Amino acid sequence: MNYPIGTYHCKLDGKGRLMLPADFRDKLSDVVHQGFVLRPGLFGKCLELYTMEDWLRTQNKLKKLNQFVKANVDFVRKYNAGAKEVKLDSLGRMQIPKNLIDEGVLIKEVVLTSVSKNMELWDKDLFRESQGNISQEEFQNIAAELLGNINDNNE
Repeated sequence: MNYPIGTYHCKLDGKGRLMLPADFRDKLSDVVHQGFVLRPGLFGKCLELYTMEDWLRTQNKLKKLNQFVKANVDFVRKYNAGAKEVKLDSLGRMQIPKNLIDEGVLIKEVVLTSVSKNMELWDKDLFRESQGNISQEEFQNIAAELLGNINDNNE
């Protein structure tokens, strides 16, 4: 699944509904009817958003863990604990459960951003803060370390 590229700014209404931008919905039009899964962020005060297809792919990976190893069971239990299936209504709004709004510290202005295998929903201020945690020089060093030895010549 190719998620929408970049960052989208959305508003959360008083009832916990998030209006998703039209171009976001258009990009995911083939899978919108299947619904999505939201879960608390693994590496930040945000929510992770998966298409149902990608969520099931992740669950299939988790099923391969040996269920007789306590650490595996603990991890799967914790990973799945806050997950909720969500759908878009006819107006393109996603109802976010109250416990996940609290978990993601979402207030009103929400940033929706792509992270390759899923998307994340952040409170606008927390997102800005998280982006400021890595200086440009640190970002360049991380890029070189992670991607510097990858040869992407398709010849």
